[in-house]
Amino acid sequence: MSQIYSFAGESEFYRRGSNPKEANIFLSLVDCYYPPCKRSRVVAAAPSLFSAFEEEEKPVSIDLLPDECLFEIFRRLPGPQERTACAFVSKHWLTLVTSIRQSELDVDNKTEDDCEGCLSRSLDGKKKATDVRLAAVAVGTAGRGGLGKLSVRGSDKVSDLGLRSIGRSCPSLGSLSLCNLSAVTDIGLLEIAEGCPQLEKLDLSRCPAITDKGLVAIAKSCPNLSELSLEACLRIGDEGLQAVARSCSKLRSVSIKNCPLVRDQGVAALLSNTTCSLTKLKLQMLNVTDVSLAVVGHYGLSVTELVLAGLSHVTEKGFWVMGNGIGLQKLNSLTITACQGVTDTGLESVGKGCPNMKKALISKSPLLSDNGLVSFAKGSLSLESIQLEECHRVTQFGFFGSLLNCGAKLKAFSMVNCLGIRDLATGLPASSHCSGLRSLSVRNCPGFGDANLAALGKLCPQLEDIELCGLKGITESGFLHLLQNSLVKVNFSGCSGLTDRVVSAISARNGLTLEVLNMDGCSKISDASLVSIAANCQILSDLDLSKCSVSDFGIQALASSDKLKLQILSMAGCAMVTDKSLPSIVKLGSTLLGLNLQQCRSVSCSTVDFLVERLYKCDILS
Repeated sequence: MSQIYSFAGESEFYRRGSNPKEANIFLSLVDCYYPPCKRSRVVAAAPSLFSAFEEEEKPVSIDLLPDECLFEIFRRLPGPQERTACAFVSKHWLTLVTSIRQSELDVDNKTEDDCEGCLSRSLDGKKKATDVRLAAVAVGTAGRGGLGKLSVRGSDKVSDLGLRSIGRSCPSLGSLSLCNLSAVTDIGLLEIAEGCPQLEKLDLSRCPAITDKGLVAIAKSCPNLSELSLEACLRIGDEGLQAVARSCSKLRSVSIKNCPLVRDQGVAALLSNTTCSLTKLKLQMLNVTDVSLAVVGHYGLSVTELVLAGLSHVTEKGFWVMGNGIGLQKLNSLTITACQGVTDTGLESVGKGCPNMKKALISKSPLLSDNGLVSFAKGSLSLESIQLEECHRVTQFGFFGSLLNCGAKLKAFSMVNCLGIRDLATGLPASSHCSGLRSLSVRNCPGFGDANLAALGKLCPQLEDIELCGLKGITESGFLHLLQNSLVKVNFSGCSGLTDRVVSAISARNGLTLEVLNMDGCSKISDASLVSIAANCQILSDLDLSKCSVSDFGIQALASSDKLKLQILSMAGCAMVTDKSLPSIVKLGSTLLGLNLQQCRSVSCSTVDFLVERLYKCDILS
């Protein structure tokens, strides 16, 4: 025993050759009489004896499980909320959860959600549109009604992996729009096709890696597809469109723009297939020929809206055949832009072949002249609206000739940038009239002058909406001929020749009907016009005074009116309006919803800040 008490832990505990059982006895004695610090020194000195008793335990983590085991765990979770909670643990778990197909879920109790597919998400730009964000959207919407509409735009960080997450987690997806996604290929579209059979709307724009293979997969797996839009998809052609025509019997709207591989065969398949009945068709900047227009004219029995733009290979023959095909009986709206084949003969044929057409827009047609426009108006007796843009061979004779020969249903006529328009040198027949016209818009036609306005005042006595923009040649003497009408909306922005006399006459004659008045850029308009408006206009709601010569006195006159209840007021560029108008603007602000004070250099920042705080219901631009 004396050896035990004299032991200091610096040498071996027992001598070589001694009995091991005695060592156990010594161990028990040491545990009883020595503090833990001495024991640690013994352990350090004799690891071979004590390592079995004091081995440290290693931490156990679920991350040590292989992905196969985690996959089996996740697919057996009872509901989408539980899977969503697991997905938010880490990106690794998020990837595993979104890789589970709906058919692989081992869930016994599946309940139908009345709000299935009611959620919509839009990801735009490189910061917001990524694969991880798409995966989070996929699992996040699964337990909250399901994703019904998704739009992803402008990112090279979205790839097939992100679309795989959507395809496997969002079976209720009904609308998908992909724009400017260079990393998305057919593989991603195949995942959408396999996992989203309820898809109804598909929009592919500037996705260069997607080919016919992806579109064919969508066509075969998504029979409910009703709207298809393709733009700048350089590798999609006739094969994809033929598959859509065969498999998608509910297809109603097709828009194809700048897809060089789309030819006549693809367009013919969409229209000639009896399983689908297209109502809207847009063909823009395609390598199609007269054959496509012939097919449209013969098989477009259900087409109500037709847009033809930038078809450089289509000639006059194509439009003539389309009009004589007698298939566009239901056509309601026609838009033709930058098609060199639009001539007098072609447009006349189209007008006769579309008896129920109500709206027509003809733009950038250099070969169209007065004869073609008048013949078109004669043949389309159901026309309610005609719009011409950049048709430079059309003159004032074509303009007035179409008004005289159109049907009684014509309600609106618009001309924009038609440089061939000049002032009438001779008057119109006394018995001529166009009693149905309600709206007239003439913009940036520099030859349009007072003589034309005088003729319009006699020809169209029922005008209510007048828009004369950028016409430097008109003066007050010409505009006064239109005042016999009950005007509701008047816009003569950019007509620098008009003065206070015109505004005073309009407000005095039409004060009980005038709702909108735009005088933007009319530098000769002064406070006298505002005084007349305040005294006569009772239901005016929208007033634009931008760049007019009005001052604080005119604004005060507007505020003093008890009848005036303005909702929109624009004073942009009014240099003579100062901080003194603050009380008047505050008084007007009781009804204002929009106020424009941009480029008002005499209005201080403190005044604007006060208005922003005081007029909290009004949107203020400064």
